[in-house]
Amino acid sequence: MPIIGVLHLELRIEHAESLKDRRNVIRSLKARLRSRHNVAVAEIGPSDILNRALVSAVTISNDRIFAEKVLQAVEQDASDVLGGMLESSGVEWVE
Repeated sequence: MPIIGVLHLELRIEHAESLKDRRNVIRSLKARLRSRHNVAVAEIGPSDILNRALVSAVTISNDRIFAEKVLQAVEQDASDVLGGMLESSGVEWVE
């Protein structure tokens, strides 16, 4: 039975002085996670708040352990790229 894992990443983008700055950070993160981890990535929070963003990465697998490893790698990569901008993260499972 397939399992879906959803990783939520809450970002605080302190240096964003415009929505363009904010979009650049999010676009760069999404492209990196998609290319390195083969996950679907989308911004799911309000897009008009300048210093905050909610981005989610999704994977689907027949093996929960594999899905957990993928999402852990995504979270680590996001943390490495974002540094202090990654405020919190959490995983949600759909079976």
